[in-house]
Amino acid sequence: MKPGDISSLSLSGRQELTNYESYLREQRDISLATVRNYLSDLHSFIVWHETKSIQSTKVGFQLEQITTPTLTRYRSYLQSQLKLAPASINRYLVTLKSYFAWAVDLKKINVNPAGVVKLIPLVESSPRQISDTEESAIVSAVNNYGNPRDRTIIILMFHTGLRAAEVCQLKNKYIHLRKRSGYLQVYGKRNKYREVPLNSTARKVLLEYLLTVDGDWLFISRKTKSAITTRALGYLVDKYARIAGVEDISPHDLRHRFGYRMAEAVPLHRLAQIMGHDSLDTTMVYVRGTSEDLQRDVEQIAWQ
Repeated sequence: MKPGDISSLSLSGRQELTNYESYLREQRDISLATVRNYLSDLHSFIVWHETKSIQSTKVGFQLEQITTPTLTRYRSYLQSQLKLAPASINRYLVTLKSYFAWAVDLKKINVNPAGVVKLIPLVESSPRQISDTEESAIVSAVNNYGNPRDRTIIILMFHTGLRAAEVCQLKNKYIHLRKRSGYLQVYGKRNKYREVPLNSTARKVLLEYLLTVDGDWLFISRKTKSAITTRALGYLVDKYARIAGVEDISPHDLRHRFGYRMAEAVPLHRLAQIMGHDSLDTTMVYVRGTSEDLQRDVEQIAWQ
């Protein structure tokens, strides 16, 4: 059965899907893509329930038939039979939690059966760590084959930890350079302002680059003559990483490289301030040791 084919549903199932679609489309803060995802997820659940339930086969989809055990069985079906990833399973479950909450609000049912259904735990993994050798290779590649703009971008990202969008939105007036210090005015997520300090390496490359540019934006696209886009920045980073022989590198990996190195030198709250993290939990990913780090640490107290 095709996920988008409502003809595969009973009359009551189709009606329920249509009613929920009408509700979703009235919500201004939900994008069209999200509406489509919610409807696809709900459609899949109704198809599963009508196929597996003898009672549903006879009378169609009935909300009051759905219990918490029904939903835990569906979760098991997604996990063991469809073998979906935890993140995908959780998306289905979040959709159903939202759908049944809506049904409760309309007094179609008294209790949300999905309310107590637990999501699948996600295995947290630390961001990719660029090694010293890889960083040197990427910097060498842009030094040898790049232009002043590209060189400045790569070095600046390694030494400030800026997000890709923050790099693209930098303006000349946001740069403040002094002989022994300096900082960038940065407008991050939700336009939140912060000042990012510049070390001597970043100051030197910016000072040299500023002699070659004028205008408002710091990094200009040669095609549009406007600010470089995050997509173009991604291509730029990938280009020099490939020249350096380093695979699967994104602009965010350069930000992570900065985070890992700084975590070894500054308190967590200061790193969070520099990187623009709202929560220390986000910054914690940089202080979780790898297995090699932990092995090295415990070896320090081993008896010789």
